[in-house]
Amino acid sequence: MPSEKQKFMLSGLATVLGAAGISFLVSEKLFKIAFQRVNYVPETSADKQKYADLYWDYVAWFKKVNKEHWTFSMDDDDDLMSAYFIPAKEPSLKAVVISHGYRGNGETMANYAKMFYELGFNVLLPDDRGHGQSAGSYISFGWLDRIDYQTWLHKLIARLGDQVKIVLFGVSMGGATVEMLSGDELPAQVKCIIADCGYSSIEDELQYLLKRQYHLPAHPFLPMVSTINRHRLGYYLKDVSSTNQLKKNTRPIFFIHGEKDVYVPSWMALENYQATEAPKKLWLVNQATHAESFWINPVDYQDHITEFLQQYFDNPTTKQ
Repeated sequence: MPSEKQKFMLSGLATVLGAAGISFLVSEKLFKIAFQRVNYVPETSADKQKYADLYWDYVAWFKKVNKEHWTFSMDDDDDLMSAYFIPAKEPSLKAVVISHGYRGNGETMANYAKMFYELGFNVLLPDDRGHGQSAGSYISFGWLDRIDYQTWLHKLIARLGDQVKIVLFGVSMGGATVEMLSGDELPAQVKCIIADCGYSSIEDELQYLLKRQYHLPAHPFLPMVSTINRHRLGYYLKDVSSTNQLKKNTRPIFFIHGEKDVYVPSWMALENYQATEAPKKLWLVNQATHAESFWINPVDYQDHITEFLQQYFDNPTTKQ
């Protein structure tokens, strides 16, 4: 028969193991909620429903505009990545690669595609891993996507020639994707970057959302989610950092962020801005919530983009 001391120790061990088991199950559930692919585009937030008619007008334009479907295979013919290429209205050596947001796809960026198209750009709209028509069971929050974008960039250069000049543009997760891409070795044809409401790191973003949406502490859940991600996708969450990548960036970059963003808080834009020593600009958009900066005033948004491009893309004032 176990002694009273042994019974107490066994009871304590059972309690610890039970708590650990519950924590793991919660972490597994959180991982699936955040990282697992969904084969649909969720409805936009209630505060942006007022833009729905305008959004669908852009989608209708996207469906009608002349475009090419591009693919490449990551591993085999059944593991294809997908993108749509929209040639410029007139022959042009200007191109933009547009990176979409969380659980979106290239089509959901139709408004930005039309804006750049009207500015005379060729437009490439990839679907990231785990999104749209691209392969992948999990969402990598930009970290693995940035590797795929290298392939897209080389395909774009092959299509348009070595003299092409490229802008990297992204919103939300897409903003973080191009920020993370900024720290890698890029083709010389990439001239500048525009990042709208990207997060500073996925750890910071998930910790913020755990508290705001689920009222849960970071520990023990975030380390467990990170370990699960390491087994499923091959990297820890601490690896997914815009700020760390931006420290290596050399290209002019324009940060845009909604002042009232409560999904990716605006202090992340300040961290990203401070992280890079490259030529940079920051525009905090008054009254804008998450990914709303364009919709509040599309003309003003395009004017700010055009001003940045005139300085760093059309007539660059600094050498990289």
